[in-house]
Amino acid sequence: MTDQHEDHGSTPAAWTTVVIVVVAFIVATLGLILGNWPLFWVGVGMVVLGGVVGKVMAMMGLGKKTVTA
Repeated sequence: MTDQHEDHGSTPAAWTTVVIVVVAFIVATLGLILGNWPLFWVGVGMVVLGGVVGKVMAMMGLGKKTVTA
């Protein structure tokens, strides 16, 4: 048994990334349904933005902490 706590990535960086990406998929899906290609590409851009925001937040210390043994 280890004393480590598994948080399964439940961090502010992970949650922020998930929220941005979910909203991005909704925007892109609406763009496809409505036949609005600029709206679709805005959604695609938001997916990329979500990844960048998550990485920056993780680098700021809001991501999963690494445990050194």
